Amino acid sequence: MMIHTLIVDNDMLFRAGIRMMIDSSSDITVAGEATTGLEALDMIQATNVDIVLMDISIPQLNGVEATKKIVDIPNCPKILILTSYGMDEELFNALAAGATGFLLKDSPPEGLLTAISSAYNGNAVISPQLTNKLVEEYTSKENKVSPINQALSKLTDREREVLELIGLGRNNAEIAHELFIAEVTVKTHVGRVLRKINARDRVHAVVLAYHAGIVKPDGGPDSDSVFYGSKQSA
Repeated sequence: MMIHTLIVDNDMLFRAGIRMMIDSSSDITVAGEATTGLEALDMIQATNVDIVLMDISIPQLNGVEATKKIVDIPNCPKILILTSYGMDEELFNALAAGATGFLLKDSPPEGLLTAISSAYNGNAVISPQLTNKLVEEYTSKENKVSPINQALSKLTDREREVLELIGLGRNNAEIAHELFIAEVTVKTHVGRVLRKINARDRVHAVVLAYHAGIVKPDGGPDSDSVFYGSKQSA
């Protein structure tokens, strides 16, 4: 199945570079390009788009405001925010607004293509270089994360194992394989974990897992690659 992408950036050379990377793939194509948030909204409603690759600082609706409007569109595409600056206020807000994830603009071609495919399949995408900043930004903004340790005490041993694997970016099938349980059982555990720790989704759960020390930043098995974790609520 072909994945249709929309590149949103007001830098013509950068758009050309992204297009070249995508053109090297046999199952991903560029459906269009836009230079502003408003153009992106128009194209999404007029064109078949699965993934939006969007710069955070585009004019006429920046990445945050554009994300808020895109997620309100029925059957909206997934949104990957691209940034040159690392984690900042706007990037955090875009994630909170409903972006599927974010990548640094200097990510290698294979990392970008894998991120697009992963986002298309319903996964969250987070550059590991930005994970520490995400945790710092989140904890500085929400004092509510402090009760996470109290919430953890409500988890069963199995639910804690599931949370740890979520924090490492495992999807349901991978968790089932590692714990030798059925995938439907994993889905049940994930739902209970999210409710007990009051996480909006699995990206939120990842942040809480890092903050609580269940998962150590950059301590995963492949810390130089892009982190992928299912964003589905269960």
